[in-house]
Amino acid sequence: MSLAAAGPPPPSLEMRIRGLLPALTPAQARIATEVLRDPAGVASSTIGQLAARCGTSLPSVTRFCLALGLPGYAELRLGLAAETGRSSLGWERGTGAEVGPDDSLDDVLHTLLRADTRALEDTVAALDVNALGRAVQAISDARRTDLYAVSGSAAVAYELRLRLHRIGRGANSWSDVHNALTSAAMLGPGDVAVGISNSGETIEVVEPLTRAAAQGATTVALTNYPRSPLAQAADIVLVTAARDVTFRSGGLAGRHAQMIVLDALYLGVAQRDYPLASQAFEATADAVSTHRRR
Repeated sequence: MSLAAAGPPPPSLEMRIRGLLPALTPAQARIATEVLRDPAGVASSTIGQLAARCGTSLPSVTRFCLALGLPGYAELRLGLAAETGRSSLGWERGTGAEVGPDDSLDDVLHTLLRADTRALEDTVAALDVNALGRAVQAISDARRTDLYAVSGSAAVAYELRLRLHRIGRGANSWSDVHNALTSAAMLGPGDVAVGISNSGETIEVVEPLTRAAAQGATTVALTNYPRSPLAQAADIVLVTAARDVTFRSGGLAGRHAQMIVLDALYLGVAQRDYPLASQAFEATADAVSTHRRR
């Protein structure tokens, strides 16, 4: 079964706007914030009304639309009207992602459930499956695979390392920048480097991935922001669609979205050499079987 059997559906306007936020000018960022805050209101506003609300100019609104890949403001309004109309709840402002001091634990649990479910659904819907297939092939064929991540993303990188190890695909995960740069300097053609950063701006991840690219390795970025420095440094870009929740931002908010992409990557690698992966999985399971209560 091919992971690249069909092209991915286009990402929602909301996801595209959130992904572009770090790369927008201050004027465009104000427009983006207003669209995210009140998409239905923007859909019913003229371009002049939106510009006035955001304290910016008509050309800035037009440039914002172009940055989204839209011909103009009319298409933005139509897109917003279509997306907000598909749900009686609209975009569920913040997806219920705000946790207040008086919320019960039941409220907190449901807030997390809504945020994580939405992140997983949006990530899967918009993920470039062709890019995922290229990453699968690269890791499957690689002589060596290095994973670079820090903080919350480091735990995800370590999980991928363990999964690959279980099917006989050795990988190294590095969270210290000195060790990561040293390792990257030893990569070359036929090797793969994977950088994982929710923001895509973490210097400790961008630097080793850039170094690995300079050495000739195939580079893969997993990030929430497709125009981030990490994405720009990579040959293959895999984009998540996580949202922040109060006291749970960045890598923590993005961990589940990152993990579903990396799980698909791992399973894709296992599929490419199914007999070897099955044999390795059974052997490793047998090796630890005596350490489990029966």
